Amino acid sequence: MKAIIISDQIEPIQLVEKEIPEPKQGEVLIKLQAAALNRRDQWIREGKYPGIVQGTTLGSDGAGIVVAVGEGVSTSWKDKEVIINPNIGWGENPGVQAATYSILGMPSDGTFAEYVLVNQDRLHEKPAYLTWEQAAALPLGGLTAYRALFFHGKLLKGQKVLISGVGGGVAQFAFQFALARGAEVYVTSGEETKIEACVKRGALAGYNYKSEDWQQKAMEETGGFDLVIDSAGGDQLNAFIKMMRPAGSIVFYGATNGMPTKLDLFRMFWNQLTVQGSTMGNDQEFSQMIDWVEKHQIEPIIDSVYSLINARDAFDRMRSGVFGKVVISISN
Repeated sequence: MKAIIISDQIEPIQLVEKEIPEPKQGEVLIKLQAAALNRRDQWIREGKYPGIVQGTTLGSDGAGIVVAVGEGVSTSWKDKEVIINPNIGWGENPGVQAATYSILGMPSDGTFAEYVLVNQDRLHEKPAYLTWEQAAALPLGGLTAYRALFFHGKLLKGQKVLISGVGGGVAQFAFQFALARGAEVYVTSGEETKIEACVKRGALAGYNYKSEDWQQKAMEETGGFDLVIDSAGGDQLNAFIKMMRPAGSIVFYGATNGMPTKLDLFRMFWNQLTVQGSTMGNDQEFSQMIDWVEKHQIEPIIDSVYSLINARDAFDRMRSGVFGKVVISISN
């Protein structure tokens, strides 16, 4: 089978031939139809991810058809269309992952291949209304957004939420999920086209964070936010603190801008604010996320689709500032 691996060559992303694996006790073999990229994959490509194992097939997001089952697995799974839960070993505590937790695609072989082996308990039936590309786009980003919004953010109908840096996978889902909740949704981006696209989809307004007066404008138009979902961190964290309504929360799932040079602790304690870190989510939340998507008939936003043999172009596309998910179609 064809697979995209990480290597120690000058270009770390390599298309190679691997043996089709055989399912063992409790495992299933999935013929993948589509897979989707996450920033994690690019970080691995750049050598910026911990515990990289050379030769590993990359990819966390995937959807396909069960073609073989191992001992102890119900044959009823055979030929079913499924989405893969990429969590491995979250642990007993729903509030935080175990020290041994990992994600499909590093160090275990992932979804950028024609076939993948996973444990039976990683399977969820694909919502019938989703295309293969949409289904593959959902797992990691959808789960991360779901946990940030609902477990940590406790978003309620009618609350004002700001999704920063909209366009990437998690932010895209946070935007769509918040709309489905019935929240008043606002976005930020450094690109006007992304703001316009979100307004057309239901955002009440958007703000270009490259503009010096965007924070003042946002406060004048909204009166402040109950919840901010952010992936960048850095000094803009203090800007968010100033824009929060009393008892509001800032939930961040990344820190691409690094640490803030200072932190407005006075405003935080006086206004009873919460700043909360978040990651993916536990297995129960994955099930809840799939149910939420199906209930509200949410369709993931797809930026572009590439073939497996052109996976390197997909990686390069993800670096260029996408709106939605970059997907690899494997069945074609």
